[in-house]
Amino acid sequence: MNITKEQIDELNAVVKVAINKDDYEERVNKILNDYRKQANIPGFRKGQVPLGLIKKQYGRAVLVDEVNKLLQDNLNKYLTEEKLDVLGNPLPKQQDDFDWESDEFAFEFELGLAPNFEVELKTKKPIVQYKIVADKKMVEEQVERIKKQYGKLLAKDIVEKGFEVTGTFTNEKEEIDNRATIELDKFKSKKATDTLVGKKVGDTVTLKTKGLFKENHMLLGALGVTHEKSQKLDVEVTLLIEEINERQPAELNQELFDKLYGKDKITSEKELKEKIKEDSEKQFEQQSDQKLLNDVTEKLIETTTFDLPSEFLKKWIQISGEKILSEDEAKDEFERSEKGLRYQLIEGKIIKEHDLQVQLEELKEFAKGFIKSQMAQYGHVNPQEEELENIANRVLGNQDEVKRLSEQLMSQKLLNLYKEKANLKIKEVTYDNFVKEVYQ
Repeated sequence: MNITKEQIDELNAVVKVAINKDDYEERVNKILNDYRKQANIPGFRKGQVPLGLIKKQYGRAVLVDEVNKLLQDNLNKYLTEEKLDVLGNPLPKQQDDFDWESDEFAFEFELGLAPNFEVELKTKKPIVQYKIVADKKMVEEQVERIKKQYGKLLAKDIVEKGFEVTGTFTNEKEEIDNRATIELDKFKSKKATDTLVGKKVGDTVTLKTKGLFKENHMLLGALGVTHEKSQKLDVEVTLLIEEINERQPAELNQELFDKLYGKDKITSEKELKEKIKEDSEKQFEQQSDQKLLNDVTEKLIETTTFDLPSEFLKKWIQISGEKILSEDEAKDEFERSEKGLRYQLIEGKIIKEHDLQVQLEELKEFAKGFIKSQMAQYGHVNPQEEELENIANRVLGNQDEVKRLSEQLMSQKLLNLYKEKANLKIKEVTYDNFVKEVYQ
């Protein structure tokens, strides 16, 4: 067998594979002899079927199968040994005069080669790295939420502003029949508030759903409807008042501090606010980090220029999927995926140049951290190490989970590298301003 490469240009090459009789004859004959031993053909005893008859029936299929195996094995071996960085897979060239009756075969494959390029992490123009800070207003609002959450409910006879009302919302036509608790402070409609003030348990009021709450999503919980339905709902609902309560805020004392954070971890209102600010800003880091990762990715795609073997890739896309695409379909698909392919190449080069690897032990520790944070959401804040180890082992026994966690860990490694090496400009913003700048 002889394999040679013809370089067409920097991004395209043709590999030629010559296979002669000596390469495949022994393998083909062995398989045909095995067939002969097992064949059950009328008129012949088992194992006594003439080899010529076996060759006539199975020879071509066995030859094609074995030549293709030889071809794939040796082509892949050649690409590895020659360290050819190919995009997609080798594409066989059409040979109209190919003859399986010949003793020697020649195959040609088109290759699309990955381009050579350099990645400069320190871009000329700095990339904004947002640091989201919890401002005084946000901290104070959180303090008020805590005081309400841990306060006492006092039953009342008559609805007043600031009270909570529990009751059942109904609208027969819209199939609404839902019991919920609402705070009068959450109403956007002044008319709705005025309608409820002065009412007693057992009274019924009628409310309009459109513009009822300050936040639209509250309509879902109050009426028990889907998000889609809540967006366009404009009807009247009946509310039967079943309970009236005043929520008396909890005092900011040591008993509350211990309940929130453990004994003597927080000992004053000042420390409580500092802790709220710290925890809030830690939660914001994930959003600012994701924004930074997206922005660095976009900037690297923009500033790292190189050519791709576009025509080869279009041909490869055309035939590599579950169904054959037309030329126009393949062109459209290439244009949709080109940006992603460029970043895959850029990311791969960064990972290789900076020797970023995901080791098994650090993947396990990463999985434990993820599991621990999930458990904390359900109130299990101090799991035993043995428990974490057992859960992590089960998670890492699932290959899909291993792939997902490995990708997340590699993203974290890339993010850390960008924070260290990229040209960044830190910008402090409140959460509200971050949302305005990034999402609006």
